[in-house]
Amino acid sequence: MKDQLNFCDSYFQYNRLKTDPVNVGNVIIGGDNPVIIQSMTTTNTLDTLATVEQGIKISEAGGELVRITTQGRREATNLEFIKKGLMERNCTVPLVADVHFNPAAAEIAATLIEKVRINPGNFTGGAKKFKEVVAGSEKDQEGLRQIREKLVPFLRLCQKHGTAIRIGTNHGSLSDRMMSKFGDTPEGMVESCMEYLRICKEEDFKNIVLSIKSSNTRVMVHTVRLLVAAMKREDMRYPLHLGVTEAGSGEDGRLKSAVGIGALLSDGIGDTIRVSLTEPPENEIPVAAMLVEHYGKRAGHVPVPPVETDFYSPFKYQKRSTHQVVNVGGEMPAAVVVDVRGKPIISEGMETPEIVICDHDQLSGLPESWADVIKVVPAESYEDSSSVVYPLFEVDENWISQEGALFLECRNSDLTAGMKELLKEKKNVVILLESDHPNNTADRRAFFLTMQNEGLTHPVIVSQTYDECTDEDFQLKSAADSGLLFLDGYGDGIALTGFLQSVPIMVSTGFGILQASRVRFSKTEYISCPGCGRTLFDLQSTTAKVRLQTGHLKGLKIAVMGCIVNGIGEMADADYGYVGAGPGHISLFRNRELVRKNIPESAAVEELVQLIKNNGDWHDPVD
Repeated sequence: MKDQLNFCDSYFQYNRLKTDPVNVGNVIIGGDNPVIIQSMTTTNTLDTLATVEQGIKISEAGGELVRITTQGRREATNLEFIKKGLMERNCTVPLVADVHFNPAAAEIAATLIEKVRINPGNFTGGAKKFKEVVAGSEKDQEGLRQIREKLVPFLRLCQKHGTAIRIGTNHGSLSDRMMSKFGDTPEGMVESCMEYLRICKEEDFKNIVLSIKSSNTRVMVHTVRLLVAAMKREDMRYPLHLGVTEAGSGEDGRLKSAVGIGALLSDGIGDTIRVSLTEPPENEIPVAAMLVEHYGKRAGHVPVPPVETDFYSPFKYQKRSTHQVVNVGGEMPAAVVVDVRGKPIISEGMETPEIVICDHDQLSGLPESWADVIKVVPAESYEDSSSVVYPLFEVDENWISQEGALFLECRNSDLTAGMKELLKEKKNVVILLESDHPNNTADRRAFFLTMQNEGLTHPVIVSQTYDECTDEDFQLKSAADSGLLFLDGYGDGIALTGFLQSVPIMVSTGFGILQASRVRFSKTEYISCPGCGRTLFDLQSTTAKVRLQTGHLKGLKIAVMGCIVNGIGEMADADYGYVGAGPGHISLFRNRELVRKNIPESAAVEELVQLIKNNGDWHDPVD
């Protein structure tokens, strides 16, 4: 296990993972070059003008690569005219053909544009037949031979034309061979990628970028780490493209992307990124740019003092064991904490937090609906008058003599030998873990590891304050900073404070990050793809309709997928799926099982609602 942990240079200092540079037209991915931002057109690839216009919008927004879906030979051939149209408009952004199921289309594209994306799960063998393939059997060996027969000529063609490729493995499209041998697992995703890489290495083909994606942030992060560790064992240094597939739209899509992509960028992994939103593609670029800038500021920081990492589990979720204090820790769901000191309190239409930090004189002005919410007040004004009010201490105050439960503001640097002994003596403490270190994620990771090393099981709430920034920047930065911790099983709650942010924004961001990190589901989760030339209906308006009808439901996962390419697999976690089946027609799924086929699009949202009702998962919205 120790050598496998070497998926990044350091757990305690930000360093970019060393990769070999790959030229894609006038852009270089990997090496010492900045992280490249990209997006994908949603237009019909045969509509040259519309695709050119959208490519220009992406480029003008700051996109440095533009990917275009390339279903077949006609679409591949038309890439030449799209490229020409862009050049005529003085747009030199490199193009990437996105190919599924059609090696012939990939070969045409390789002669016309700078890069081709192929998916190991779809490149050979056609559509999934969901047949069992025994590992090592003749059928298994034949599958590998088919890959070699299709891949080697393609690599030689790319070598001849100076074309780069992306080997892009998706959670939703593993081949029958991989599914039979590994199941729907990170190990299967990694091996799917590695067997292609081994052939590339044998052919001495080096112009490769890798991606390994999922709509499940936990799967996505742990799988990319596994891939990096596998490459290191086989002496490979290919650059990596990061993204959370089908992240959705609005606040939810941004938080989910920031959690997944941020967790990897935090450890220096990632040479190019795409934020997949069910919105116009140019909207993705500022989100990606903010994440790149956020982590770029960490370069050269003072290292966090290293600690033993024996308890760290980077390849699978392993929740840190804690005991319960008040309503935090143990088997309790991760708590949302809000600090309302100095802020007007608006509770209408807002989710209710578990804990509120306030000044003593604010207690009487809290909303009636918060009657059962735990209240925490600064220790100097605390009066032992209520079973739901607790004192908040700083480490330099006399907290050890306080009787009963208390909350304690603490930093990693406070965890001295003396502090550890005090915590061993006093168990009924909830720690509010803050950080003023430039790399606050690594700083907190060290704190959690120290607690585990010392056998300290106190519940810990991840707490961070952000200075003057917009609501979107507040949400992206907080999700990026804390996502890694929750994905790895650290944190019994979250407390976010924004200098300019309202109480509802702070609360909704807390709930959103916990959901994006998959530790607590408090609302409907939408797994919706951003759309592309394969999309068979208007994704943005349809997703909005589905949200309007189902947004009041709690804890359900609903997938809205433009086509079947990744549909069934990427919605593996979804309770219900709404998937394009053909022009103007939709198929409905429940738990990956097809239950209604080829429904007219005009009736499909109502049919989805009826399906949810028929299975007992519906309740009417509360006025």
